[in-house]
Amino acid sequence: MPKTYQPPYTTTPAIIRLISDISEQLGRLAVLSGDVEDESSLRLRRINRIRTIQGSLAIEGNTLSEEQITAILEGKRIIAPPRDIQEARNAIKAYEQFEHWQPTNEKHLLQAHQLLMVGLIDDAGHYRSGNVGVMNGDVVVHMAPPASRVKKLMGDLTGWLKTTDQHLLITSSVFHYEFEFIHPFADGNGRMGRLWQTLIVSQWNPSLAQLPVESMVHAHQREYYQAINISTQQADSAPFIEFMLGVILETIDSSSGKNTRQVGQQVSQQVGSLLKVLQKTLDPMSRSELQAALSLKDRESFRERYIKPALEAGLIEMTIPDKPNSRLQQYRLTKQGANVVAAFK
Repeated sequence: MPKTYQPPYTTTPAIIRLISDISEQLGRLAVLSGDVEDESSLRLRRINRIRTIQGSLAIEGNTLSEEQITAILEGKRIIAPPRDIQEARNAIKAYEQFEHWQPTNEKHLLQAHQLLMVGLIDDAGHYRSGNVGVMNGDVVVHMAPPASRVKKLMGDLTGWLKTTDQHLLITSSVFHYEFEFIHPFADGNGRMGRLWQTLIVSQWNPSLAQLPVESMVHAHQREYYQAINISTQQADSAPFIEFMLGVILETIDSSSGKNTRQVGQQVSQQVGSLLKVLQKTLDPMSRSELQAALSLKDRESFRERYIKPALEAGLIEMTIPDKPNSRLQQYRLTKQGANVVAAFK
């Protein structure tokens, strides 16, 4: 690849601001989520993956609902157009392989297309051999480069991806736009572009691979195509970068809000007040000290309504766990408990 190759884009103030906001919100989301992958977090990841698949396919005209895709994932039969079912099955298999691909590896990109499009087109996993145009109804809105140039253009693009030191939020959006401009495959370019952007940003922050960004793109489908068209007209992908970063931020905001509500539902007012007392000191506290700090007199009620549920939820821990009734027993916040307290600041 020529060292001079550089996709045309401008780093605008809006892009810089969006990167800052995304970084801040991801930090907040990490606090809310914690480090432990419990059953509820794994269930949320599964739901988000289904939303991702449904959203990306829906942009391309697939009619399946989240419930139908869930049924397919569970091996159940559904009544729907055969092509829609095949697309969903392919997408499920592709996302199962997601973590094994490297975004700068062109062979991996072709393997991903093979999985996404097998049984749908004859040349799945191969660059197109004919010329294509992007249609809006009966109108051609974009004539892709000739098929004879596709291999070199994709080599240039993946080569740039390997060598650029630009922020991956920008890099991923530039790649996504350039990929759609080249339109390297006979079909499946949209879902591949979105999949590959997610793969690229996950190299910067793995949690982005677990968020349903494609579902949010579907919610803004008209603006998505408009951003592509404006970038093409301006020969500068900045409008598309701004759009995609805005969608990523909106997805994180939505997920942060859901996690905050889940924390609120799981933690009672009594447990919350207990956690706040423990958060104020770096030292463990005894039962009597905690009761005094909360101005509570009934020892049995305190144990049942405060200590017991906090222990069961993993929000506090004993300093002498093998002797729960020890007169020297004290309690301290766990990391999960500290995360819950931080969520309500």
